[in-house]
Amino acid sequence: MTTKYWLAALCTILVMSGHGYARAQADEVFKVGAAKVDITPAAGQMPEGVEGVLDHAFVRAIVVENSKTRAALITVDTIGLATETWANITSRAAQELGIPINNILLTSTHTHAIPPFKEADFEGQVILALREAKAKAQPARIRYGTGVSYINVNRNIIDSVTHRWWEGPNYEGPSDKTVAVVNFTSLQGKPIAVYYNYAIHPVITGQLDQISADIPGAASAYIEGSLGGDAIAVWSTGASGDQDPIYFQQAQDLRQIRIDDYAKRGIDISNSMPRGGQGLNKQNPRVAFLMNQQKQMTQSMGQMLGEEVLHVLRTNIEYPASSTAIFGTQEVVTCPGRNRTDTGRAGYSGTYVDADPVPLRLSLLNLGDVMIAGVNGEPFNAIAQRLKRESPFKHTMMVTLTNGKAPSGYIPNDAAFGYNTFEVVSSHLKPGCAETAIVDGLLRLMGKANTAR
Repeated sequence: MTTKYWLAALCTILVMSGHGYARAQADEVFKVGAAKVDITPAAGQMPEGVEGVLDHAFVRAIVVENSKTRAALITVDTIGLATETWANITSRAAQELGIPINNILLTSTHTHAIPPFKEADFEGQVILALREAKAKAQPARIRYGTGVSYINVNRNIIDSVTHRWWEGPNYEGPSDKTVAVVNFTSLQGKPIAVYYNYAIHPVITGQLDQISADIPGAASAYIEGSLGGDAIAVWSTGASGDQDPIYFQQAQDLRQIRIDDYAKRGIDISNSMPRGGQGLNKQNPRVAFLMNQQKQMTQSMGQMLGEEVLHVLRTNIEYPASSTAIFGTQEVVTCPGRNRTDTGRAGYSGTYVDADPVPLRLSLLNLGDVMIAGVNGEPFNAIAQRLKRESPFKHTMMVTLTNGKAPSGYIPNDAAFGYNTFEVVSSHLKPGCAETAIVDGLLRLMGKANTAR
């Protein structure tokens, strides 16, 4: 065969291979849909102690598909989701929508202004959001990026008066400022959804006794308004066990007002914390002023966080995922348990007796090049930082309060067990286990995901 014919044959092979590659890529493109459903209780269904609505609560959901399976990212505006609720919702999603249980991450925003939902139709509202998201699925690209936001701070300090551990902004304490963003767009670049991750306690509106999604709700609403259309912004809770909003002084001032008011009635609450706004005289002009400031701070910090997410979308987002992998897996690890036998919020060593081992559910969802690692409790920030350092994958984030509720209380890192903070003394975990069990367990799950890719 002459050189001319060899070249012609080679060109034909290359053209055919190119068409085959394009078809394979088209077959394996992600499909993504997103939706949100208002879950604000009606006036006659408000939980006990709730006086009204400051802003609405939602369930937000993203459904991701490839040619083989599908997955879901769901976040609910509530303080927490019971393990039974997680089990019921994920079982229904698997049966009714074909979303495998292992491929679902169900997270609470942990807003302290919305008690746990108990209404029978709550699970149905989550399924409705998933059903609508699935119906909207369209060919899509997934990108990942990170930014920074300085609205969080470590919340454990040595009190300047008592010289004991207490709550307040510790600017030098462990605190990851990273905002991780997963961006879902149509093939034409139109926004479909954003899944963003940050470590902060949504506690600004907790004393108002009104329904509020707090900072996560304000940030998501700001992002959605900025993106326009039907775009959905889904918050995910980072490792915020020891992270508060950096500007939280109003809560401290209101706390002191409560302490003084209770003291006049002969009750000492200086080392405890009544729930919500219990005991606060909301007719007191100073109380009303501070509470109004809390409402303003919620909007301000939500907008600041939302702006950073938008900044990432504009400038820091990376190329589309090189893989269309969807893989989910879970594992339960256990650590020695303890029960506290004394009282007091912080500042003193607790006394304990041995208790049953504490199970911690770990989850992993791999979407393209992104590893989303889940924990069903409230780990300290240092645990997530260690996971990201040791992860072999560049795009790794930790989502917490996800897939049920661990019976652990807070999950301090090993070093933090040496401090008599309120999270440490109230934890049902013995020292020396949880940090490594979580990190090593999630790394094992990443290994499974890597094998499956």
